[in-house]
Amino acid sequence: MGELLANFVLFFAVIDPIGTVPVFIAVTQPYDEATRRVIAFKAAFFAALVLLFFVVAGEPILNAIEIPMEAFQIAGGIVLFLFALTMLFGESKPEEEIRMVRASHETAVFPLAVPSLASPGAMLAAVLLTDNAQNTVLEQAATTGVILAVLLVALVLMLLASYVHRLIGGAGAAIISRVMGMILASVAVANVLEGIHSYYGLA
Repeated sequence: MGELLANFVLFFAVIDPIGTVPVFIAVTQPYDEATRRVIAFKAAFFAALVLLFFVVAGEPILNAIEIPMEAFQIAGGIVLFLFALTMLFGESKPEEEIRMVRASHETAVFPLAVPSLASPGAMLAAVLLTDNAQNTVLEQAATTGVILAVLLVALVLMLLASYVHRLIGGAGAAIISRVMGMILASVAVANVLEGIHSYYGLA
């Protein structure tokens, strides 16, 4: 139960459903309420497809090109750490992705599904937390359920976007994004240390 909660917190940090709310509002501004709902469902659906692809195919692809899982874990931890630093010190997720919106036409896919929901960090986490060598099929299924649960939270928040945004405001979303960045940085460092530990077989 504790591991599932930890995985939920990790995926909540990398997917950042709250940070997606101002992005969703900016992207869907020209549309009516019915169209916004369709975009929200499409975005969650496409994000789920992308992350499920990495759950299923991520590790076989690594094996096919003969990259050890430990190397991917260390590299993934470093990338996650850099991603966390951008959340902490750069533009917050809402600010950065609202800027990306201006050049986007298929809004449900870009930037909502990718990279707002199915972010690079979420893709890496999906592979790392479903490692066949360290997790049983049941544990991998539970992790997949956690991913879908976080995406469901994101979907609900998008459907309630106008109310959530009125409640927390743009500043609130930016603050939450930075807190999630701090949590993600800690998880990233733990991944790197665990990868080094596994690779060198340290006791």
